[in-house]
Amino acid sequence: GTNTVVSRAECQQWWTNNAKQKDPEHRLFNLLRTGDRNYVSRDDWREHLVALLDTHPGLDFLKGTPEFQDRYLECVVERIYYVNNRAENYKMSLAEIKRSNLTSVLKLVDEEPDINKVMDYFSYEHFYVLYCKFWELDTDHDFLLDRDDLVKLSNYALTYRIVDRVFAGACRPLTSQVPDRLGYQDFIWLLLSEEDKHSETAIRFWFRGIDLDGDGYITPHEMEFFYKEQLHRMDCLAQEVVQFEDILCQMTDMVKPAREGYITMMDLRKCKQAAVFFNVLFNLTKFIQYDQKDPGQIFNERATPELTDWDRFAKVEYARLAQEEDQGEAVEEEWEMEPGPP
Repeated sequence: GTNTVVSRAECQQWWTNNAKQKDPEHRLFNLLRTGDRNYVSRDDWREHLVALLDTHPGLDFLKGTPEFQDRYLECVVERIYYVNNRAENYKMSLAEIKRSNLTSVLKLVDEEPDINKVMDYFSYEHFYVLYCKFWELDTDHDFLLDRDDLVKLSNYALTYRIVDRVFAGACRPLTSQVPDRLGYQDFIWLLLSEEDKHSETAIRFWFRGIDLDGDGYITPHEMEFFYKEQLHRMDCLAQEVVQFEDILCQMTDMVKPAREGYITMMDLRKCKQAAVFFNVLFNLTKFIQYDQKDPGQIFNERATPELTDWDRFAKVEYARLAQEEDQGEAVEEEWEMEPGPP
């Protein structure tokens, strides 16, 4: 409890057992975990990160809104597991912490007063984008999304077939505990995977979605199943239709699978073009952007090589949301200044 008094001897005992002559990652693991467990849970992280909300100058403004504090914390913890918990079981092992950048990021959080400069996990702006995107889709505000809500994401960018796979729990088992509904945590995983398809987690997420029979390979048959809907969309939008046979040749040349006709996760990692591969199959907006080689996008990527696709998306989206908020406030002020009826 918060009022527990710990003696000097107990502190020294803990230090000797858990921190002395251990590397920073091992110390972090021992500090976070409950008892002698061999993993760190989400609750462990939350319990320790609550102190951040009370002490970090970059989060002072949240103190008046406990609900937003909770949502922010939930988002931070979810992002930590999204990037580092390869087993995707919400049990972070010592090995996973050792492979991560968590100790250096926590050090930066401690030193940097502007929380938005900590792009990994902790940026408030990144949280705000995730939260607002969810809120925009969740029209009845029950904190759950159904299929009709999700297909509206980014102006109907995703195909119905891939949305069906998301709801079937194929990309990742859903955590909402409500049948056929996506919760806030599920949405965080989905949007991070959708906006940065180069990341390890995103490749796993979308690969499982496309791999219909779960045999560890994406075959031409599976690619065609998803691409058929793209063909229909191109036709409806009067776009130049690219036939599947041509796409299959292009994708095979791009991915260069070790075994022709059988694309593995390793093939997609190696080719460095996983985003293009997935967008061709289920995101027509991004497929067209790639096909037309948007010069602004290319310039932006070359000018900011240190940023991920997610970082770039969040920056643009936050600016849009902030502008909309400013415009909304300006309209409200105009209404207040209008003279009332006589």
